[in-house]
Amino acid sequence: MPTPLIEEIAHTTARLVVEEGLEWGPAKRRAVRQLGLPARTPLPDNDRVEDAVREYIELFCADTQPRELRALRQLALVWMQRMAPFRPHLAGAVWHGTATRLSDIYIQLFCDDPKSAEIALIDHNVDYEPRTVTGFRGESVEALSLGSKSPELNEMIGVHLMVYDLDDLRGALRPDAKGRAPRGDIPAVQRLLEESIDP
Repeated sequence: MPTPLIEEIAHTTARLVVEEGLEWGPAKRRAVRQLGLPARTPLPDNDRVEDAVREYIELFCADTQPRELRALRQLALVWMQRMAPFRPHLAGAVWHGTATRLSDIYIQLFCDDPKSAEIALIDHNVDYEPRTVTGFRGESVEALSLGSKSPELNEMIGVHLMVYDLDDLRGALRPDAKGRAPRGDIPAVQRLLEESIDP
């Protein structure tokens, strides 16, 4: 049972995630600072933060978030189709449904040759920035980060193409602690978009 303090950190974290577009790790650390707590205060786990983010969206963004999420998923699908030879899988808040217009898109690529995705971007004259991010097993992973305009939101969205080895795909599809698929391929994202069409 989470303590009241853990709950308070989770709710403050959720507000920072939704209102400022922070990633969960930095948002947790900032929440601790904002609440005036010691730096070593235990932090809520990601499942608790996700629950708090969903609660916050339901309370404060229920009228705007579904349209924003759909626009982000549409943009994600465009990039997944462009990068189809590299077995793209959508992950993170855009996949799990907790994203808003301030969220970035995280697409995981599973490549035979780690340089091939980068070469594909160069061949298509796409401006990107290589960086290192934390992967789904806590390891360092190369990401090709770029900005892409969402026509529906009329703003630039951060898209991060995370480059994994093809062998990593086997472990990537195991259900998470809640029994859900932790990421989805092109058909899975297309299904999400079909399910979210307004009646």
